[in-house]
Amino acid sequence: MQLRTLKSDGLLLLTAVIWGFAFVAQRVGMDYVGPFTFNGVRFALGSLVLIPFIWYSRRRNRGTRSNPPEHQSKTLLLAGILAGSALFTAASFQQVGLLYTTAGKAGFITGLYVVIVPIMGLGLGQRTHAGTWIGALLAAGGMYFLSISEQLTIAYGDLLQLAGAFIWAAHVLIIGRFSPRVDVLRLAFVQFATCAVLSMSSAVVLEVITLSDIVQATIPILYGGALSVGFAYTLQVVAQRKAHPAHAAILLSLEAVFAALGGWIMLGEVLTSRGLFGCGLMLSGMLLSQLWGMLAIHRKLLFVSAKQPSQ
Repeated sequence: MQLRTLKSDGLLLLTAVIWGFAFVAQRVGMDYVGPFTFNGVRFALGSLVLIPFIWYSRRRNRGTRSNPPEHQSKTLLLAGILAGSALFTAASFQQVGLLYTTAGKAGFITGLYVVIVPIMGLGLGQRTHAGTWIGALLAAGGMYFLSISEQLTIAYGDLLQLAGAFIWAAHVLIIGRFSPRVDVLRLAFVQFATCAVLSMSSAVVLEVITLSDIVQATIPILYGGALSVGFAYTLQVVAQRKAHPAHAAILLSLEAVFAALGGWIMLGEVLTSRGLFGCGLMLSGMLLSQLWGMLAIHRKLLFVSAKQPSQ
């Protein structure tokens, strides 16, 4: 059991590292291509990477279940298009925002979606806890120190990242609603393909696309598409099947830390002491909002166990 947990934690940590450093790849890639071209190619590549995993999953399950009924296929298509549209909007805010802000700041501001999700979930009748509100206050304070200047203005790139965080949260809610009803790998394929089509359509209208520019951006695109979108997503799905929820929450939240670390090592980005303090508050808010409920359940179980008479 301990070895299995350690293996899952290692895979989740690797996922956080890949996603964190992806912010660096996304910035570097736009030295050669526009934001919509970059997203279009990388999400198309990400969807193609999933095909072998889908094929393997279907082959492994052959004989254990029949082909999905027609209504499930329609649900898969609807969910994939909805999720893909949300993914396109969020990724567009993120990618364009990276033209005007650092990879580190983008990582932390994007990470706010974990605080926003339970708040938005209230509108869907979902219950929340005190940790959500305390975490939201900490994250808001951190956002102030990280992005709001002494003149009470916010940088354009940071504002785009913040808008994207709300769309990322909506995307999580869409996935949460449909993923129990359809195959998650095929859902991922449809949403990535939808995002790729919408991104490339926008690129055709708004940007100049040349093959030579795409070739020059090969390494960032391969990292952002094959590794970050395709491989890391599958890694997360596999790891979280056997991971402790608290471990998963903590390790995946480190994505923002690795984004800042990658920006510092590879791009020479430096955060001020004020910005570092803001990042610390934001990370604390993210972790608290995710772990509070788990800790409350753990305390309740201990209380019930303590009340039971000894044998």
